[in-house]
Amino acid sequence: MEKIKSTTVVAIKHNGEVVIGADGQATLGNTVAKSTVNKIRRLQGGKIVSGFAGSTADAFTLLEKFEEKLGAYGNNMKRAAVELAKEWRMDRMLSKLEAMMIVADSQDILIISGTGDVIEPDMEIATIGSGSMYAQSAARALKKFAPQLTAEEMVRESLGIAADVCIYTNHNLVVEKVVK
Repeated sequence: MEKIKSTTVVAIKHNGEVVIGADGQATLGNTVAKSTVNKIRRLQGGKIVSGFAGSTADAFTLLEKFEEKLGAYGNNMKRAAVELAKEWRMDRMLSKLEAMMIVADSQDILIISGTGDVIEPDMEIATIGSGSMYAQSAARALKKFAPQLTAEEMVRESLGIAADVCIYTNHNLVVEKVVK
């Protein structure tokens, strides 16, 4: 049985703002299963925002685990991310999950993977999913050559460019700003 997956998620920190966005497409093999999926979740009243790519059920499982870790570690996002990555890699059931996450607060953006990685990306730009390299290229160019844009404008434009190129990314966007 094929899993529903594929997406593009982008997070950018620029001029003191942190914004994360994702497209709305979910695919089943080479077919669009749904075009209005929300892959962005607000946590802690919007002080932490998460985006996910990969198998939807797996991503929701990881999101619940991340929220548990936030509670256990006093809403310290970095510590919760590291503890989630450790458990994800070592737990027999969790290690089979096929998803990735970006989590962001007003200070940091992190990519969390099932291989135990917690990555603070270069240039304060994080991307995951099928169209991630297209979105990352666009975001890097925008930060370098159009610094007058807001973080939200950069996220929207990066996702739009990825949607123009990647068949697994669409133009139905959900974009959220991290609350300070």
